[in-house]
Amino acid sequence: MSEYSMAQAKDQLPRLINRMLEGEAVVITRRGRAVARVVPIEPEARSAQPIDGDWMRRLREAGRTPTSGLRDTVKAMRDDYRY
Repeated sequence: MSEYSMAQAKDQLPRLINRMLEGEAVVITRRGRAVARVVPIEPEARSAQPIDGDWMRRLREAGRTPTSGLRDTVKAMRDDYRY
């Protein structure tokens, strides 16, 4: 686990992210004291969520297809999406 001051972390953020992608945790310090530990996300958590086929089917049946206008389709998908 590597330690970086806040200034170093700010200046080297892309490099720190690359190290985390390789599996290394990084500690960020302020005035010599550890204030944060940044750890990589587990690989399975980074993967895309599976497509909900039923939801896509409902959109298509409602007449919201790419032929009915991309803007309307994206809006409908955004409005129907549940977090």
